[in-house]
Amino acid sequence: MTQIKKERDEPVVADNRKAGFDYHILDQFEAGLVLVGTEVKAAREGRVNLREAYCRLEGGEAWLLGAHIGQYSHGGYASHDPTRKRKLLLNQTELNKLLGKTTEKGLTIVPLRMYFKKGRLKLAIALAKGKKSFDKRETIRRREIDRETRSAVKTRRV
Repeated sequence: MTQIKKERDEPVVADNRKAGFDYHILDQFEAGLVLVGTEVKAAREGRVNLREAYCRLEGGEAWLLGAHIGQYSHGGYASHDPTRKRKLLLNQTELNKLLGKTTEKGLTIVPLRMYFKKGRLKLAIALAKGKKSFDKRETIRRREIDRETRSAVKTRRV
């Protein structure tokens, strides 16, 4: 029996925590990104924001739109546009699956987190369905109940 190494040792560059609140996550994919050098260096400095980011399928390719990768601190004249459109690297079967699912009503592709894996910048994207306002209230209610039970267990141990 082989031991499966956990691959989450890499630091997370950016996290889109709002996606878990606004969407039901159905399926997750890992995608590479086509970037220029100053974007990778800025990502290593942590200058990435995925809050307003979304993904779109155009012409048989996946694109990341609205992600903000700030300017590299030591960048000279060759800098990049912080909110430019970036191509996602997925294999054809993943693209076909995403294309088939997003044509259904209410499904979209949202970026979840950006991280380095073996020196390469990766983006975790998810096939998601938007939550209604009552679903969001239920999520908040569940979170508060969990917090109360943790505090009750903590005070009971002392």
